[in-house]
Amino acid sequence: MNATTRVLIGLVLGALAGLALDAYDSAVAVKVADWIQPLGRLWLNALQMTVVPLVFALVVVGVNAASDAAASGRIARRALIVFVVLLTIGVTVAAVAAPMLYGLFTRHPSLAAALGGAVSAGTPSATQVGWADWLNGIVPSNALMAAAQSAMLPLVVFALFFGFAVSRIEAARRELLVTFFQAIADAMIVTVRWVLEAAPFGVFALILAVCARAGMHMIGALGVYVLVESTLYVMATLLMLLVAWLWGGESLRRYVPALVPAQIVAASTQSSLAALPAMLESAQRLGYPQRIAALVLPMAVSLCRLTSPVQYIASSCFIAWALGIDLGPAQLVAGAALAVVISLGAVSLPGQVSFLATNMPVAQAMGVPVGPLALMLAVDALPDAIGTAGNVTADITAVCVVTRQSTSDTA
Repeated sequence: MNATTRVLIGLVLGALAGLALDAYDSAVAVKVADWIQPLGRLWLNALQMTVVPLVFALVVVGVNAASDAAASGRIARRALIVFVVLLTIGVTVAAVAAPMLYGLFTRHPSLAAALGGAVSAGTPSATQVGWADWLNGIVPSNALMAAAQSAMLPLVVFALFFGFAVSRIEAARRELLVTFFQAIADAMIVTVRWVLEAAPFGVFALILAVCARAGMHMIGALGVYVLVESTLYVMATLLMLLVAWLWGGESLRRYVPALVPAQIVAASTQSSLAALPAMLESAQRLGYPQRIAALVLPMAVSLCRLTSPVQYIASSCFIAWALGIDLGPAQLVAGAALAVVISLGAVSLPGQVSFLATNMPVAQAMGVPVGPLALMLAVDALPDAIGTAGNVTADITAVCVVTRQSTSDTA
């Protein structure tokens, strides 16, 4: 039985137990929730303790990997720029649309109170800040203090500066530092895997406590999350078609049918890597030069995961909606910017490790509690087929744009 299935079982059993207690006696349900809640919080705290070192190490390593890729030639550099633009387009749509989509659904008052119990003490909450304060907070005056306070946006800004600085030093020392931070990231990933072994029990405790207080409203809220996330994936995917038409100069009449085989493989396997042969075939069918497709597509599989930053924003906006927190433009911009950086840096992370290591920093940067993320971990796999199809669409769109730009240079 794989890890995702075990976590889903823990979620279902915990939800059923909480609903049964609520139906039996609400007073008893609250007492049981109060007793079991600390166990879920303990597990959640164990996850949170790895976020700061893991994210810092991933950004430093990712910056240097991107620098190496950019140094390999003009096509690779152009591809990296296209990846960033496509990811920015996707996350911008998510940041604008997600709050509006969640606003279409009615939130029961008991949901905020119940979810509040799943939040660890000391978790920050979103507050409206002016643009001046937001800008001043981007660059940390004390990087160690930013790490201690889990201020993820300034910490990542420092990591970016540090990573670029490392890419400019003497090669032997650079290799030593990159190897050091890669080792830190690997050690943190091992730690997260150990903590995730207890995920079924942690999720069981958290969802039981929430359902014991909120009843079916929590189940309905998770359904809203899956629906909105899937909708955002579809919107981002359709935007890639528009990009291919406007920026790549493609005819949608021939472009869309050529994508279908790769999208089918992606949706059925839920793996962009498994769909790589089908993507290469689609690129060949569209007449893109093999030298460009063979270089850009493998890079895109790792770096251009369109729906990843969309998902980070969707999850943070869901928490804000469920808890009745209003997100201002500063929080949304901060989350969107960090989501793109995190997506580019979190290369080859395992599924559940990736969910927690990438969503927590964005949620913290947006000032929303990270506790509910543990509950969303179990259901996030449901829209994966749609998300993977979106990633494949973006990858081929990147080849389309790079091909047109490269052709313009030689024309």
